[in-house]
Amino acid sequence: MATEPEEPEAVPPPDEADTAPPRETETADQAGQPDDIQKDLAEAQDAWRRALADLDNLRKRHARELEGVREAERARTAAEWLPVLDHLELALAHARANPASVLQGVEAVRDQAVDVLARLGYPRQDESGVPFDPSRHEVVRVVDDPDTEPGTVVEVLRPGYGDDGRQLRPMAVSVSQRRE
Repeated sequence: MATEPEEPEAVPPPDEADTAPPRETETADQAGQPDDIQKDLAEAQDAWRRALADLDNLRKRHARELEGVREAERARTAAEWLPVLDHLELALAHARANPASVLQGVEAVRDQAVDVLARLGYPRQDESGVPFDPSRHEVVRVVDDPDTEPGTVVEVLRPGYGDDGRQLRPMAVSVSQRRE
């Protein structure tokens, strides 16, 4: 036995559905709409206030954490310099007993200070005979040196510390002048 397929119910065209008069239930829902809007507004304002409070708390927490990190870095850096200070005091104590040992002690302390700066990320830069680089060098003096190429660092008067992009201090140098 074959059953015949059911015919679909007739659906009014979209034009008729759009122009149909509103039902009684729709007008009753619309009457309560201002209360719903007020409730939604109150919820949105509450969410906004909570978000603002969360943001303010986040700012305060970040400021506290940042200050803690800064203090820890200050303490770490100061601790790196304590052995240098200890050795300077030893050099001064030995200088009273044997003035000739002062030079060796001061050189050892200087080497230790240079090592501390290198470990902190600022290695010593004191090379001469290289082309002048304004990002790494500070010209203190220009000299006439016929044996070198113009614009070459002839002498380092004060060493610099740091690498490219992370420089503590540039080198103070003498540079050969351009020949004319």
